Amino acid sequence: MADEQIEEDRRINEEYKIWKKNTPFLYDLVLMHALEWPSLTVQWLPEKNIQPEQCFSKQKLLLGTHTSGDEQNYLLVAETQLPLPKTEIDIRRYDDNDIPAGGFGANGSRIELKQKINHDGEVNLARYMPLRPQIVATKTVSSHVFIFDLESHPEAPEPDDHECRPALKLRGHRREGYGLEWNPKKLGLICSGSDDHLICLWDIAGNLDRRNGEMQDPLVTYDAHSDIVADVSWHPIHECIFASVSDDKSLRTWDTRIREKPQETVENAHSREVNAVAFNPFSQFALATGSADKSVALWDIRNLKEKLHSFLSHEEEVFSVQWAPFNETILASSSADRRICFWDISKIRGQQSEQDNEDGPPELLFIHAGHTSKVSDMCWNRQQDDDWVVASVAEDNILQIWRMAENIYNDDDDFENEEEV
Repeated sequence: MADEQIEEDRRINEEYKIWKKNTPFLYDLVLMHALEWPSLTVQWLPEKNIQPEQCFSKQKLLLGTHTSGDEQNYLLVAETQLPLPKTEIDIRRYDDNDIPAGGFGANGSRIELKQKINHDGEVNLARYMPLRPQIVATKTVSSHVFIFDLESHPEAPEPDDHECRPALKLRGHRREGYGLEWNPKKLGLICSGSDDHLICLWDIAGNLDRRNGEMQDPLVTYDAHSDIVADVSWHPIHECIFASVSDDKSLRTWDTRIREKPQETVENAHSREVNAVAFNPFSQFALATGSADKSVALWDIRNLKEKLHSFLSHEEEVFSVQWAPFNETILASSSADRRICFWDISKIRGQQSEQDNEDGPPELLFIHAGHTSKVSDMCWNRQQDDDWVVASVAEDNILQIWRMAENIYNDDDDFENEEEV
């Protein structure tokens, strides 16, 4: 067994060396940062501070810690710098043995910690409220969901202060979990799925000014799943509709106006546990799911009797699916195989050469292979001019911020025309 692990580590290391060697030709931006502790969560905050005289913008990330033993855990806010559009980045100056350890294309920037907030146990997931971004919800190792107001906490606690002080504690679950999402249309409405097979819905709009950590009961609890509820996703247009997926292999859609049962149920959406679900932000009918069966599935919620398409490239469980916030056809998925895949659904069943077939199906746009352990979370950057910038975290403590090369995601003909100009 030890020999097998040594061989696996050697293989991963060789793959990483190959990736690093080719990085300047596959990416316009790569920034790598070793965190003190692994983070199970990452999300870009919407704040953007442009520094035109220095050719970069300052942007913030929401992170968490997963410490060991009795070490204190924190909810974290970090800051980084991203180059402004048209900033010249000469990748030719990086030879095979001279790629900086921190990456390239980011003006020598580093990740700086801006805020540390005490947290009871590791942060399973952290997400800010779209309609009030300083309000952050976290999934905890207890059954509760914590609500924090970032503006009410100092940059760091006192050295001898280890108390966790959330503004609210949302109860209703009996076990921990990882599914969590704010409603993008309705202030204070949040949905959570956990290992207790339950989905809880809270409306905290009337308690946003509370600071004393009082408990709040759920508005409604749904118990149709027979196993762990792994993920939940709100519909981007209809504020009453959300979807859930579970280890019971099912996909369910819900209407909050009907509390008794799901709106639709797909009992065997995948052949194994379903770990992730996401509505397309541009199309009211498109939905994606990711599964332990290593596949990503595309669905039309008007007809859930069969999936529209299965995306196949991952070699291990898929744990996250996220649509691009700037293009309705682009979907990302991350996996225990250490890979993040970009898919273009407009290329499904497209024609390609036999040589291209060896690299994957036509809809497979790109594979990010920079992590050396399971990818815990990823997030698209939603800021204007920062399309295609992604932040990702893995179990090896590494945070990466990256954007693939423009010639990959631009149509070949368009890119050739630009080169001629």
